[in-house]
Amino acid sequence: MGTKRHKAKAPKRVKVGIISVSSTRSLAEDKSGHWISKRAKKEKHDVLFHRLVPDDAETIRQTLQDVVNTYNPQVILLTGGTGIGSKDVTIEAVRPLFDKELTAFGPLFVQLSFEDIDSAALLSRATAGVVGKTVLFCMPGSLKACKLACKALIFPELGHIVGHIQEN
Repeated sequence: MGTKRHKAKAPKRVKVGIISVSSTRSLAEDKSGHWISKRAKKEKHDVLFHRLVPDDAETIRQTLQDVVNTYNPQVILLTGGTGIGSKDVTIEAVRPLFDKELTAFGPLFVQLSFEDIDSAALLSRATAGVVGKTVLFCMPGSLKACKLACKALIFPELGHIVGHIQEN
C-alpha cells in the first residue's frame, strides 16, 4: 500500500502525552510543553497529560512506564534533556526502551535545524522510537526547536505513524 493510501486510512485524532524534562523550570514556566499542548489540540488530537520531570534517567523511565500504563497514549512528546551536557539524560533514559527506533527523525531534525542555526545543529541528539504501541519523540527543550520539530516533522506524520503501529 502506498503512502497516500496509508495516510488516508490513518487516524486523524490520536492520544498524546507530553513530558517536559527540566530541573530548572516549573510546569507553569514550561513554554515548550504548553505550546506543544496547544498545537496538539489545534491539530484535533487528545492531550491526555502534561508532566514535568527532573533531569534524572530513572525518573524519566519510571514516569514513561507510569503514564503508558495509566493513560495508554499513542504518542508521547518529550521536550528537554537532549543536549550534550552532563545533566542531559533523556536519550539515555528512553533509547533502551525502544522496540524500534525511527532513525530518520534525528537527521531530518538536524537538517532543518542547520538551515536555521547553522553548525550549532551538530549538538542535537533528537531521536524517536516505538515502545510497545506508543511512539516517543525526544526533542530539545527550546520553544523554537519544539515548534520546528512539531510543525515540520511530527504533526504532519502523527496519524500515519500511529496507523502503522496499530496494524501490528
